[in-house]
Amino acid sequence: MPNNPSTPLILIDKAALRVAASNITDGAVTPGYQADRKEVIKLLNNALATELVCLLRYKRHYFIANGLQNGPIKTEFLRHAQEEQVHADLLAERIVQLNGQPDFNPATLIERSHAEYNDDIQIKGMITANLIAERIAIEAYRQMIHFIGDKDPTTSQMLTLIMASEEQHADDMRDLLA
Repeated sequence: MPNNPSTPLILIDKAALRVAASNITDGAVTPGYQADRKEVIKLLNNALATELVCLLRYKRHYFIANGLQNGPIKTEFLRHAQEEQVHADLLAERIVQLNGQPDFNPATLIERSHAEYNDDIQIKGMITANLIAERIAIEAYRQMIHFIGDKDPTTSQMLTLIMASEEQHADDMRDLLA
């Protein structure tokens, strides 16, 4: 098939790729990585703290919510807690891929988290707190995605998937308030 003159030809220097790839100490971080790695790791660690606080809040709400009428709400809280754990694991894994250290220090979780913990004992207060926290998470992820842009497509894609899940969580909480 002849080359279309309007389509640019991409030339890949295989030898240069092989030399650059031989620096195995950097793992997944190649010379083409364009984002500020330290700043991205800091953002991801703050998101990790947020996910852990949300996990703890949902778990508490799951155990505290009682009464026959609250069975479906308890189930929703537990499902969201499990999904927040998945998000936390994804973030921690990406931090390690970027040669960083995931920060699970419980002494600083609240300080680093975008969302707040909630110890409400009323179902409506629990749901409201979870909805607010989900909305905070959505906006925080949106800002992180914007900041990273196309400089780290892997992280941006992961954050986009987590944000979509948080949007679903917000819808779920709003529906419980209806």
